[in-house]
Amino acid sequence: MATQESTLTSAPGKGQLWTGRILHIVVVIFLLFVDAIPKIIGTESVLKNSAPFGFTRGELMGIGIALLFCTILYVIPRTSVLGAALVTAYLGGAVEAVSHAHMPAFNLCFPIVFGIVVWISLWLRTPQVRPVFPLLSGKTSF
Repeated sequence: MATQESTLTSAPGKGQLWTGRILHIVVVIFLLFVDAIPKIIGTESVLKNSAPFGFTRGELMGIGIALLFCTILYVIPRTSVLGAALVTAYLGGAVEAVSHAHMPAFNLCFPIVFGIVVWISLWLRTPQVRPVFPLLSGKTSF
């Protein structure tokens, strides 16, 4: 009978691995092409959507470069946990900015849910992360 720790650190199943990979790809595409790169190049839609937050074009470029760096760390397997932590911190800043600007609830919930997806994709792909975020087995009673 396998112990809980060996179950937590065992290799993910094929379904888990592919689900994690697909989520990872979606996260990376969003972070790069919807958030970081448009901020770096200063697209009109980014400038318009960022107006309620009061960020200048230069500040948005700095934010985009920081996110690009975090995303690169998230993509590299050896630094993926650090990258996920930094992306989570970035998303926490997004939550604060949205809250400070009194935006609608969806705008507040989106970075929170997105941060959860970042960690789910990592949990599904990386057995070493599982002991940090263990899920309860069906045998546990309360």
